[in-house]
Amino acid sequence: MRKIIATSGAAAIAAALLSLPGAANAAPSDTRQITSSGTTSIRSLGTGADGLQQPELRAGPDDEQGGVPSTRPDPNFKHGIFPKHPLDAPVVASSAVAATNPAVQASIQGLNHRDQRLANGGNQFSLEPPDQALCVGNGFTVESVNSVLRVYDSNAVPLTGVQDLNTFFGYPAAINRTTGVVGPDVIDPICHYDPDFQRFVVAITTLHVDANGDFNGRNTIDVAVSNTSNPTGTWTIYSVPAQNDGTEGTPNHGCTTDGVTPGPCFQDYPHIGGDANGIYITTNEYDLFGPSFNAAQVFAFSKAQLATHPAAVRMTLVPNLDLAGTPGFTVWPATSPAGQYESAANGSEYLLSSAAGDGSETGNPTGTARRIGLWALTNTASLDAATPALAVTNKLVNSETYVFPPKADQKAGDFPLGQCINDTTIATPFGPGCWQLFFNPPEPAHDEVISHLDSNDTRMQQTWFTNGVLWGSVDTAVRVNGELRAGIAWFSVEPKINGAGKVGGNIKKQGYLALAGNNLTYPAITMLTTGQGAIAFSVVGRDHFPSAAYAPISSSGAVGPIHIVAEGIGPADGFTSYKAFVGTPIRTRWGDYGAAVTDGRSIWIASEYIAQTCTLAQYLTPPIGSCGGTRTSLGNWSTRLTKLTPS
Repeated sequence: MRKIIATSGAAAIAAALLSLPGAANAAPSDTRQITSSGTTSIRSLGTGADGLQQPELRAGPDDEQGGVPSTRPDPNFKHGIFPKHPLDAPVVASSAVAATNPAVQASIQGLNHRDQRLANGGNQFSLEPPDQALCVGNGFTVESVNSVLRVYDSNAVPLTGVQDLNTFFGYPAAINRTTGVVGPDVIDPICHYDPDFQRFVVAITTLHVDANGDFNGRNTIDVAVSNTSNPTGTWTIYSVPAQNDGTEGTPNHGCTTDGVTPGPCFQDYPHIGGDANGIYITTNEYDLFGPSFNAAQVFAFSKAQLATHPAAVRMTLVPNLDLAGTPGFTVWPATSPAGQYESAANGSEYLLSSAAGDGSETGNPTGTARRIGLWALTNTASLDAATPALAVTNKLVNSETYVFPPKADQKAGDFPLGQCINDTTIATPFGPGCWQLFFNPPEPAHDEVISHLDSNDTRMQQTWFTNGVLWGSVDTAVRVNGELRAGIAWFSVEPKINGAGKVGGNIKKQGYLALAGNNLTYPAITMLTTGQGAIAFSVVGRDHFPSAAYAPISSSGAVGPIHIVAEGIGPADGFTSYKAFVGTPIRTRWGDYGAAVTDGRSIWIASEYIAQTCTLAQYLTPPIGSCGGTRTSLGNWSTRLTKLTPS
């Protein structure tokens, strides 16, 4: 999801329709050889110094808090994909909160803002949100966030230090704090473990820069594959040109800088999945410098070829996904345990999407829906051939109602960064007022308050395919105990591929998850082959500071109660919470996506929470902003890694 530190824009008008509902069409042929850019390994380069440094934020326009929205033509309504009027938030009963956590085998604080900002000797910018990536296998756990990664063992004990993603992928530092040189912008990490070839895959989108640090239009999908089943060893990197403007062998998708002038596209919000034959990275394609959204894209790789880490790999682009006359948006590919793949149509990878999103990308004028998109890429075994011939098919499936969620309120507590902006009397080297530590005149307003956290929109979140059932979830508004809150809608779908190669299927089970007086955000769902699973999420509201939680779910559709695995101890207090940094309206960046995966026996979950709190006086005790080594000056988010073994 585009974030405060990302470049502006949103992407070109959808160029061509791939399919009508349920149709199966051969995907346009765009297979390229991607040469390896070298090898890498995970290693710590030391941490930077505490305290204030400038610049803390990457320069450049943003589109997260009141920027230019995406635009596209009026949608085609003839297929009935959108409701005629906004749908009401579903009325949902509150779940109970469990008093104990007997399934928890290990639970630790994962990567946090301090790890992110101080990695690589401090040659990093402050980033929000973390964007949670997690994959497990062969006794290892790999966690990544914006913009660092780390490896743990099967009991969540760290095996490596914290590595910045710029260095890991072979790029210059985000910023060299000695010379001031700014490097590429690496965003939205994702992680996948292939149980068949026992390889870990970490991927990102990279926005490249000129020598002066300005974004130059080039962007890549960078894929790192472990050379063995041990992620602490060597990895091989492949960098896929993805600006799709006709340069570097890319197709021209018609992106613009202003709605008219041709310009580069940008691959946002990458996500990853895999079947027996391939590994698939889906993205949302926007104008990099312009105002428009294009459509979802699929970057497909033979996983057998990736596992051998050759000098070059084939990449097949399946472009401009379309669902019933509207561009596909956040079409999330499924992950499966070993052997749990779809073999029909010479191998098929299932995907899910919503029909609402945030309203601008999909063209849905209501931000509500009661249908979801069921997709399949078929003939995936052809990825092992010299000329892959994938086909794409989709269908609208009737579902329960889901509605754009409200922002999530927070409990009152200390918020020292915001309180510093509000202060006008504390002595500083620049004059009276704590605000002067961060801002030159003009003086900001001194009316910052504890913010409401972003609760996402209604885009599909992580999908999982086990025992012939496809699982997914979205954020939604719910009405619980008479209050409008953020909650979760989940779905299980029984997909099938017919003799004509078309995808079909209907929802088997579905339901909601809510907690009275509180909000549940950024769900991630996974299932074991035993029929036991979990939905991971953050809990925040009247009774809980931002906390990491989960609810058990079974293949029968039984859900709950809610288990708090790490109670938050203070409010979110990051720079996106305050209009002095980001303008109005405020959008406090939270989550973007969580993670839930299995190693075949246990379930691993990761969500964002707040693991520290401090007063303004403690915040101003040197080194400023450190609060005793628990945070940095501009952020205090953390992640929580938890291993569950259902009984």
